[in-house]
Amino acid sequence: MQTSLYLDRGTWLHRLHPAVKLFALFIMFWSVFWVDHPLALLPVATVIVLLVQASRSWSNFYAFRWFLILMIPPTMLEWMAVYRTGPPVVNLWIIHLSRQALLFGFGRGLKLALLLSSSILFLSTTTIEEFTTSLVTFRMPHRVAFAMSLAFRLVPLFMDSALTVVQAQRLRGYDFNQGSLLQRMKRYVPAIIPVFMGALRRANNMAMALEARGFGLGITPTSFIEYRVERNDVVAVIALATMGIAYFIIYCSGYAAISST
Repeated sequence: MQTSLYLDRGTWLHRLHPAVKLFALFIMFWSVFWVDHPLALLPVATVIVLLVQASRSWSNFYAFRWFLILMIPPTMLEWMAVYRTGPPVVNLWIIHLSRQALLFGFGRGLKLALLLSSSILFLSTTTIEEFTTSLVTFRMPHRVAFAMSLAFRLVPLFMDSALTVVQAQRLRGYDFNQGSLLQRMKRYVPAIIPVFMGALRRANNMAMALEARGFGLGITPTSFIEYRVERNDVVAVIALATMGIAYFIIYCSGYAAISST
């Protein structure tokens, strides 16, 4: 089982400068933040689909397909109960079904799906080392950048520990799939302790390795990989900046707002 979302495809999107990829993630979040109308969010969705195709990272999106699909209907139902604007088509005790409520709820669900899609695309094309480099490029202290990237390191660490423990127990004849759903959940409880013990042991080894390499001594760390700014990076920055400015202008003009009439 894969414990990391990064896919080493070698596409032009993978070869972009790490700072450009982090800037692209910010622009995606920025563009989605300013608009509410679903039609205004469609260009962002189109760009993400094209980038996913270009990076050949459909396998990760297929793994998260139910998260993406199930985000929109619950969000629509929640906002129908809260967003009471416009003439109602159906007005029940909780549900206020109007055209504006449908558009606003669908837009909010689409927003969440686009934010998750942007994050999956970023993690599919960016390694942990590149993420740290991108943060340092934007003048973030190396300790803070490493602490933020450490979260992405610990998740695969815990997943790898869990898979190792489960596979070891299955080799010993322990059946995790026996019984009802509640019984199967209870069977995973004894595996929690060795999972955390193994993960903490690996985290301790990581801390000792960092200390042995002089981490935190106040010396500016170096890297054996040098990232150069290429022509594709400049083109990507210009296109992303144009997209971000365009969405801010759309927000200020009010074209992407949902009318209350």
